[in-house]
Amino acid sequence: MSVNKPRGNTQRQKAEDAPRSRFSLSFDWEQIFSSPKNTLAWGIFFILLGIILEISFISYVVTGISDQSVIDGLGQLSVRDAGNQTRNFFGVLGAVVSHFFVYRWFGVGSLLLPLVPIVAGWKLAFGREFLPLSRTTKEVIFFTLWVSVLMGYIILMSNTENDLSFVSGGFGYLVNVILFDWLKWGSVIPIIFALFVFAVFFYDARSAYEAWQLKNAKPEEPLEVKEDILAQSLNGTAIAKPAAKASTFSVVDDTYDDYGAGEEEADILEELEEAVAAEEPVLEVKNGQPTAIPVAPPIPTPVVTPDARLELEVEDTTQVAPEPEEDLEEEDINISILREFGQYDPMLDLPTYKFPNIDLLNEVHENQHEKVSQEELESNKTKIVDTLGSYGINISKIKATIGPTVTLYEIIPEAGVRISKIKNLEGDIALSLAALGIRIIAPMPGRGTIGIEVPNKNRETVFARSVLANERFQKSNFDLPIVLGKTISNDIHIVDLAKMPHLLMAGATGQGKSVGLNVILASLIYKKHPAELKFVLVDPKKVELTLFNKLERHFLAKLPNAEEAIITDTKKVIFTLNSLCIEMDSRYDLLKEGAVRNLKEYNAKFAQRRLNPEKGHRFLPYIVLVIDELADLMMTAGKEVETPIARLAQLARAVGIHLVVATQRPSVKVITGLIKANFPARLSFRVTSSIDSRTILDMGGAEQLVGQGDMLLAINSEVIRLQCPFIDTREVEDVCEYIGSQRGYDEAYALPEYEGEDASEGKADLNPDDFDGLLPDAARLIVTHQQGSTSLIQRKMKLGYNRAGRIMDQLETLGVVGPFTGSKARDVMFHDLNMLEEHLRVMGIH
Repeated sequence: MSVNKPRGNTQRQKAEDAPRSRFSLSFDWEQIFSSPKNTLAWGIFFILLGIILEISFISYVVTGISDQSVIDGLGQLSVRDAGNQTRNFFGVLGAVVSHFFVYRWFGVGSLLLPLVPIVAGWKLAFGREFLPLSRTTKEVIFFTLWVSVLMGYIILMSNTENDLSFVSGGFGYLVNVILFDWLKWGSVIPIIFALFVFAVFFYDARSAYEAWQLKNAKPEEPLEVKEDILAQSLNGTAIAKPAAKASTFSVVDDTYDDYGAGEEEADILEELEEAVAAEEPVLEVKNGQPTAIPVAPPIPTPVVTPDARLELEVEDTTQVAPEPEEDLEEEDINISILREFGQYDPMLDLPTYKFPNIDLLNEVHENQHEKVSQEELESNKTKIVDTLGSYGINISKIKATIGPTVTLYEIIPEAGVRISKIKNLEGDIALSLAALGIRIIAPMPGRGTIGIEVPNKNRETVFARSVLANERFQKSNFDLPIVLGKTISNDIHIVDLAKMPHLLMAGATGQGKSVGLNVILASLIYKKHPAELKFVLVDPKKVELTLFNKLERHFLAKLPNAEEAIITDTKKVIFTLNSLCIEMDSRYDLLKEGAVRNLKEYNAKFAQRRLNPEKGHRFLPYIVLVIDELADLMMTAGKEVETPIARLAQLARAVGIHLVVATQRPSVKVITGLIKANFPARLSFRVTSSIDSRTILDMGGAEQLVGQGDMLLAINSEVIRLQCPFIDTREVEDVCEYIGSQRGYDEAYALPEYEGEDASEGKADLNPDDFDGLLPDAARLIVTHQQGSTSLIQRKMKLGYNRAGRIMDQLETLGVVGPFTGSKARDVMFHDLNMLEEHLRVMGIH
C-alpha cells in the first residue's frame, strides 16, 4: 500500500510519536524552497553564483590560455601550487570552470550564461523580475550557441585557430568544421539564416514590420475602394457608386451604424466628390430602381476644411434605429415620473439627520506641536556627512524636509558613488545619529536623490481634528474618502477606499493599529450619510469596536434576529461572511438586470427613476466590512473564514462591498496567499521582524518604524510613509453619542439570512459522548503530520482499519479534516496544534 508523505509540518514531532527502532532523515523540499528565509538565501546564492561565473569567464578570456598548463597538471600539482600559478581571478576553481565552458564548449558565448542564475536569483530573493526569466533563458541559450558558431567561422576563415581557439569554444569550432566541408566559405549563410529564423519566430518580426509599414504609410496614397462600400446622400437615401469600368451598380441597405462617424465617413464623402469631379453618373435608389441624378459641370476638387466636414455630418447619417414601442413607452413613463417626483434621494429616509460636528473632536493648540530645532537639523546633517565621508563618499548637496515623526534628508552624492554603497551604511548612520532606526530610500522615486529618514527627537502628534477639518478632506468628492494621516512633507493624505478597493493592515500590539481603524471609521462617518454607507464590524477581541454599538440604527448592518450588531462570536462571523457573499451575488443579479457594470452606475440609474422598484430594484448602500483581528479568526476557524474573505476580496468591489482587515500577526498562516493576492493596498505599522514586513508589504522597512502611528502604505507600486492621526476613546464616544441620539432607522440594515444547514446538521451529530476516546490523540497526530490519512492513524496508533476509519469520519464531522477525496489524503483544516487545541476546547473535547 502506498502511503502519502506528510506535507509541510510546522510543529516538532513529539518524542513518544517518533520511531524508536531506526533513525530516518527526511527533507521537506516544499519548505526548503517556499520559506521566506530559504527563498532569500537561495536567491542570493544564485546571484553570487552568476557573478562568480561571469568574472571567471571574463578573466579567462582576458588571460587567454595561460592557465591551460596549470589545468593539465592538476593531477600532479597540489591545489596550493596550482593556485599560485593560475592567473584567473577566482583561482583554480575559476580556471577549471572557465576551461570547460569557454575553452571546450561555447567560447565567448559563455559570457551570456551567468545572466540566467542572476535573473533567477533576483526573482527568488526580491520577489520580482528585472528581466523576464523565461524569455531571458531562451535568448541566452540561442545567442550562446550562435555566438560560438559565429566566432568559430571567423577563426576558421582567418586561420588563427591555434592562438584564438578558445574564443569559439569546442562547440563552435566543430560545427564550422562540418559546415566548411560542405559549403566552404558559404557556411556563413546557414549561420545568418539561423539568426533570421530566430528573430522571425521569437520576436515576431513579421508583425513588427507590418506595424511599422502601417505607421509609415503615406496619407496621400490612393485608397482601394471596394465595390461593397456604400455612401449615403445628405438626405439619408442610399446612393450607389459605379464599379470601376462597368455598367452595373452595387446597391445595398442604407444602414450606417456599422461604420460610425469616423474615417469611413470622410472616405465616403471624398468618393462622392471625386465622382462629381469626374462627371461620373450617380444614381439615387428609389423604390428599388436606380434613377440618374444630374451631375454638376466639372469643377476643381474642393479642399475640405474641418468646418465643411462638420457641416456634412447631419443627423440622418448618424441616427440610431428606433427602439421598440414598449421601450419608448417605458422611457416615457420614467421621464414622466422623474418630472413629477424628481430624482430619488435616499437621504430623505432620514431627513433630519445631521452630520457630526468637528467640534466634537479635541481642539489642537499650537503649543502641543513639538518642532524640530535648527540645532538638531545641523547636528544630524553634520553626522550624516561625516559618516559618509569617513567611507570615502562625498556629498554635493543635502536638503532636509521636516515631517511630524521623521525628518527626510535628501542627499546627492558626487559622481561615481555607487548607490548600494550608501545603502549598506544604514547601520553605521543610525549608530552615529543614535537614532531608534533610520530608513534609507535609494533612490527617491522621481527625484534623483537618496533619502535618509531620521526619527525626530520630539515627535509631533497629528490630531484627528486637524486632518478631518482640513479643506481638502471636506471638499473631497471620493466615493469612500479616508484620511490616513500626514506625509513627511506635512500634506494630508486622503485615499478612496472604493478604488483601493480593499485594505490590509498589520502591526504589532500597541503600535496604533486600533487607533488607525477608528480614524478610518470616523473619516467615513464624517463624510457619508447613513443611507449611503453601512458597516459590518467584526471584533474577536470584543473590546475594540464596542464604541460603535450606538450607531446600530444608522450605520451598522447585521444578520436578521442577531442580538448585537458588533460580531464577536466566531460562528456568527462565519455566518456573517457567508451572508455577505449572498448579498454580493444578489447585487450582481440586480446589476445584470439594470444593464450596468458597478454600484455607482446602478444607483445613478435608480435615482433617475429608470429602474422599477416593483421588480426588486432598490438603492444599494456601500458596505464596509471591518475585521479587527484576523489572526484569531484564522486560528479558530481557518478555511471557513479564509474562503468567504477571499471570495469577497475577489468579486465584491463592483457591487460596493469593501474590506478593511487588520491583524497583529502578519504571518503566512494568517495572511495566506489567497487573501494577500486580492488586497493590493497594504498598510503596516511597526512589526517585530523583517519577515513580517515582507509578508505584509513585500519589502522590508516596517520593522524600522518608530511606533505610535508611524506607518508605511504600499499601494500602486508606491510606498508612502505616514503618521496616523490620533483619536482617543472619548472623541469616538462623543461622535457615536451624537449620531445615536438622532432619529434613525427602525432597525439595523438587514443582511441576507444564512442558516448554515450543513453546519447545523453536523452540529446535531456532535455528541462528545459518542466520539472515540482516542479522537483527540488522532487529531493531534493528523495536524502534526499535516496528513489526513486513515493509514497514518493505523500505523502510528496501532489500530484496526475499521476503528481508524470511524475516527477519521468523526474528525471530518468535527471539522479537523476535509471530506473524502478518493485515493488522495484528506485536507487538514488546521495548521498547528495551538489552533487545534482551541477548536477542541470550543467543541468540548479534551
